[in-house]
Amino acid sequence: MDAAIAYWVLPLILIPSMLISWLSIYVVRRYADRWGLIDQPNGRKVHNTPIPLGGGIGIWFGVIATFLVGTILVTINGSVMQFLPEDFKPYVEGIETQLGNLWILLIAGTVLMIVGLVDDIRGLSWKLRLIIQFAVATVCVVWQQWYFTAFIPYQIITVGCTVFWIVMLINSFNMLDNMDAAAGGVAVICSIMLVLYVVLPGVTTEGPQLFVAGLLLVFVGSLLGFLWHNKPPARIFMGDAGSYFVGFCIAIATILTTYTDGDKPVVHAVIAPVIIMAVPIYDLCTVLAIRISEGRSPFKPDKSHFSHRLVELGMSKPRAVLTMFLVTATTGVSALLLPQVSLSGAVLIVCLTFCVLLLVAILESTARSKINS
Repeated sequence: MDAAIAYWVLPLILIPSMLISWLSIYVVRRYADRWGLIDQPNGRKVHNTPIPLGGGIGIWFGVIATFLVGTILVTINGSVMQFLPEDFKPYVEGIETQLGNLWILLIAGTVLMIVGLVDDIRGLSWKLRLIIQFAVATVCVVWQQWYFTAFIPYQIITVGCTVFWIVMLINSFNMLDNMDAAAGGVAVICSIMLVLYVVLPGVTTEGPQLFVAGLLLVFVGSLLGFLWHNKPPARIFMGDAGSYFVGFCIAIATILTTYTDGDKPVVHAVIAPVIIMAVPIYDLCTVLAIRISEGRSPFKPDKSHFSHRLVELGMSKPRAVLTMFLVTATTGVSALLLPQVSLSGAVLIVCLTFCVLLLVAILESTARSKINS
């Protein structure tokens, strides 16, 4: 399959998962109250009426069902292959070799989704949640050898950093899930930026990384199906079940991505996932800093998130979320340039990202100072 055909086919991949997610969330909305998946309003929430949780079930089901059908079709490829053009067959065979890795990823994500679902229904201590997150991440990294090629000579450091990265992104997207369409929209933008990174020419001489692109596009489709229900005013939230699954899948996708060629490595390209995920990381770091500086537990929920601080500036909630989307897109687009630029160019990209976030931080701190004075 030549590149032109690949690019034409890729957008079609998101359609099945989008439809499955969209339809299944109607069912979840109908039975959410019976299942105990209702988010009650309180002082730290932005909604004033009870809203169903469980959108994460739809996101998860859209991904799982799509890949289950795909796995069945690939497994019985003897009857399917005869209907495919010759150029498609090598890619179908390539997907078959990745099925083991794919389902380990999905099983691990399912474990975290279930943990989040139990937390949505009954509540779990933050210590237990972190222990499970670190355990799942460690198993995936050590067993599957899924870790960054960060050019660090000590593997134990690489493994430790990768485990920390996975847990950080899980909790980053969990914290972003505080306003209608916020976490889902940012996840879609970050995923699309990763897709562009792995399919655009110039990253590696081996061509587009279609397995990672396909994985992300199925994931994006499922998120789009959810966002139909989560757009303002939201009729359902993704809950911890969704944010854990979303954060984990994106984290693993960033690890599976090849950021530079091994023969002639552009070493600075490995910072691309940090630039793409700048907004989730910024939200996590600033929220923790605010809570600690005010003498509160860093794990106690509140209204000090990025989106909340934008509302304090005088923005409406939809505009605050849109601002988050634009900042995410800005940093993401700059990350796409990393394989093409020199080290000095990479420094400029990092400085640009830092300045964008610093500008936002200055505006936010001004608003908070006026409120607290």
